[in-house]
Amino acid sequence: MCLLIWHVRQPEVQINMKQFISFVIKEGRHILRDKRTMLILFGMPVVMMLLFGFAISTDVKNVRTIVVISSIDHQTQSIIEALDASEYFDILYNVNTPQEAERLIRNQKADMAIVFSPDFASKHEGLQIITDGADPNMAQLYSNYATQILSSHIGLSGMGSSSIVNSKLLYNPQMKSAYNFVPGIMGMLLMLICAMMTSISIVREKERGTMEVLLVSPIRPLLIIIAKAVPYLVLAFGILTTILLMSKYILGVPLAGSLFWIVCISGIYILLALSLGLLISTVADTQLVALLVSAMVLLMPCVMLSGMMFPIESMPKILQWISAVMPPRYYISAMRKLMIMGVGIGSVLQELAVLVGMTLFFLCMALFKFNNRLE
Repeated sequence: MCLLIWHVRQPEVQINMKQFISFVIKEGRHILRDKRTMLILFGMPVVMMLLFGFAISTDVKNVRTIVVISSIDHQTQSIIEALDASEYFDILYNVNTPQEAERLIRNQKADMAIVFSPDFASKHEGLQIITDGADPNMAQLYSNYATQILSSHIGLSGMGSSSIVNSKLLYNPQMKSAYNFVPGIMGMLLMLICAMMTSISIVREKERGTMEVLLVSPIRPLLIIIAKAVPYLVLAFGILTTILLMSKYILGVPLAGSLFWIVCISGIYILLALSLGLLISTVADTQLVALLVSAMVLLMPCVMLSGMMFPIESMPKILQWISAVMPPRYYISAMRKLMIMGVGIGSVLQELAVLVGMTLFFLCMALFKFNNRLE
């Protein structure tokens, strides 16, 4: 009897699998024919990478600089020439007192001043950096860049708050902003595109009334839903490849860690994003609602609370707690460690465990919701 049932079910399984593959191919062709969808899928990553990599950059260049010095020797002259020769600073003024430098900064004629103490030429100590604090983030960047150059030319350490202390910047010695932005863009784009496009694709079928037709076909309803997500899974890996190639060969961001683990963790994150898209499609009845929910639930948290642009440690406690349930936070952290620091998989096990747990949770929730609606 059991043998008879097995022989009956085996052809049924084969038929369902063939129909599933056919449905995946059909859905894939439908996406490829839609020029607007393809423009969003591949145009958005390219534009965002170029914008964040070049236009929206915190890299320091051509800072208008004042030198305050009363006496000069060979070493002092070499320090000033090193500052001016770098691409970061332009020496525009040489003045005698800090008050003159402050007046120029207040009049918006300069951004930063390097103050040499009157006895610097003889004692080789006593340096002060004055910056325009109206933008504290940029002021800190100006100070950091100047400190790196000055520390490489003078061997001072532990000589008071007005001195330049030797420092070493690991992993990103040039302090390029792309090193920070690229992992963040990866987390934002993969989450937004995969979740948004999957939810809109399924809701579009409901809105047009074709979902009912699909659900009465021989293939199981849940397989239909999964089949609609599979092409986006494949395209997401295409987007990931595009981002990695652009980051390495256009933005100059290294892939210091294992490419295998970068792709593996990205694959888990893509599955998580697709699961979220499936979950959103269960609560949205129109494409507009799906778009708005995706934007409100995913876009703002990805940008503001994931650590992409602002340090999580600097946020208020309540926002840090909210950030703890944001999947991009863990993916971005893992990518920074793997891509920039070049660590092994052992250093990102915590992030990997959280992403796997979230993927299983959202996938189970989405399938449970679909089962309830179908019943």
